[in-house]
Amino acid sequence: MNALMHVGLLPLRQGLACIFFIQIIIERIIAILFRCNQTDMRNIYYGRMKKASKAILIICDSLRRDLIDPSLAPRLSALLAEGCAFTQARGVFPSTTRTSSASIATGCLPARHGLLGNTVVLQEPDGLRCRSVGDPAFRSHLVAATGGTLRMPTLAERMAGHGGAWIMSNVSPGAAYFFDPDGHGEVHHRAGSYGPGRQPLDDSAALTIRSGAAGDTVMTERFCSHLRDGTAPRLSVLWLSEPDHSGHGHPLGSPAHRRGIANADVCVARVLTEVDALRAQGDDVLLAVGSDHGMETVCEHVPVTRWLVEAGLKQSMDSRDVVLAPNGTAFVLGVAPDAQDRIPALVDWLSAQPWCGGVHHGAALSALGLPVGDPCCAIAVDMAHDDRTNDYGVAGFAYVVDDPDEAKNYLGHGQHGGLGRYEQRPFLVFDGGGFAASRASMHAASLIDIAPTLLRHLGLPHDGMDGCALPLDPTT
Repeated sequence: MNALMHVGLLPLRQGLACIFFIQIIIERIIAILFRCNQTDMRNIYYGRMKKASKAILIICDSLRRDLIDPSLAPRLSALLAEGCAFTQARGVFPSTTRTSSASIATGCLPARHGLLGNTVVLQEPDGLRCRSVGDPAFRSHLVAATGGTLRMPTLAERMAGHGGAWIMSNVSPGAAYFFDPDGHGEVHHRAGSYGPGRQPLDDSAALTIRSGAAGDTVMTERFCSHLRDGTAPRLSVLWLSEPDHSGHGHPLGSPAHRRGIANADVCVARVLTEVDALRAQGDDVLLAVGSDHGMETVCEHVPVTRWLVEAGLKQSMDSRDVVLAPNGTAFVLGVAPDAQDRIPALVDWLSAQPWCGGVHHGAALSALGLPVGDPCCAIAVDMAHDDRTNDYGVAGFAYVVDDPDEAKNYLGHGQHGGLGRYEQRPFLVFDGGGFAASRASMHAASLIDIAPTLLRHLGLPHDGMDGCALPLDPTT
C-alpha cells in the first residue's frame, strides 16, 4: 500500500519540481532585465515591489545658481521653484571637476577619498611628482603610488548587485572615470566606454562626441533613449559639459556662455520628459539636478612655481623638494620629508603675496576637507578673489596659478578651484522621491550629501560617508 502511494505521488513531485525550476528561471530572467539582487528578484516575482525605485542625477558642470533665470534657463528655473531647492549648497575644495566627481561618487571629502585636485602630488619612488588626473595613464600612476584608486566605495560599487549604476559624461576623462574608477558599473565617455570589470564596451555603446553643447545634446538623447526603453540601471548619472566648456573658453555672461547655459537647460528638459513618463507608468523616481561648482573671471595668471624658485624656496622648476599641483584658483604644495623645515618660510612668503587669498597648513587643512600630515599635501592655497563685475555684469574675479604643463590662457574667461563665493555657489534641487515640493531651503548642503540622499531613496545603506541624507522637508 505504501509502495503504491509512493508511486502515485511521483507525478505530483515531478510536477512541483518542474514548477520550482520554472520559478528559478523566471527569477533569473527578472534579474537580467532589472539588474536586481536575489531579494529584489523575489519581491518583484511575488508582486511586493509595486513601484520600481530609481534615481537620476544630472550635473550641469560649472553652472552658478545666480546665473539661472527664467529668460535663459526656463526649465531649470521652474524646477528650482517646484522642487526642493537647497539654496546654500556648497562644493568641495579644491572646487575642481575631478575632485567634485569623486566627492559626489563617494559621499566623502577629499581627505577620505584621496583625490585632491585636477592635478595631484604623488609620492613616487624617485620623489614627489605632480600628475594630472586627466592623463589617461594617471590611474596606473595612482595605483603604483598608493596601491589603489579612490579610498572609499563609490555609488557604482554600492549599487553593484542592487540594480546597477552608470554615468554618461562629457567632461574630462579623469572626471568621468573617477566617478567609478574600478569598474563596478558602466562609464560612457568619448575617450572610451567601459562596463563592469572595466571591460571596453562595443562600438555601438561608444560616445563619439566632443565636449560642448552639440556633444551634450547627442549624449542626452542617448541617455533618454535608455530611460525610455527600460535598459537604464536603477541609478543613472548624466554629466553635461556645459556651461563649463563655454565658460572656460569665453567671458562669463557673454553670448557664447549664455548659449551654453541655455543648452544645459534644454538637456535637463529632455530628461524631465522621460522622468514624467517613468512616473506615469508607476516608477518611484528621485531626480537630483545640480552643479559641481561655479566660476569666476580670471584677472591674472601667476607663475607661482617660478617665483618659489626665485625666492629660494624651491631648488629648481622640476625639483622634487617642493612640488606644486595647480588647480585653477587654488593649488596644493607637496613638501618632501627632508624639506619639511621649509614649511614655515613657505607659509610666511605665500601669506605676504597680494595674489594669495588664504594659506592653510597643519591642522587647518582638515577644515578644508584635506588630509593632515601628508607630505603630498603640506600646504593648500586659495588664490585671492574680489567682487568686481566683468563687461557682462557677472560678479567675481580671481587669480589663477600657472600650470607649466598646460598652455591655456584663461585671462578674462571663467575658472574655478578655490573658495571664492561665486565658485562655491553650485545649485542643487531634488524632485520626487518624497521630497517636499516648492521648497527653497537654507538648510546646509554639500556635494557629499548627494550620494547618501540617492542611496536612501533606493533603500540601500549609506554608512561610512562624510555626507548625510538630506531632509525630505527641510522646513520642518
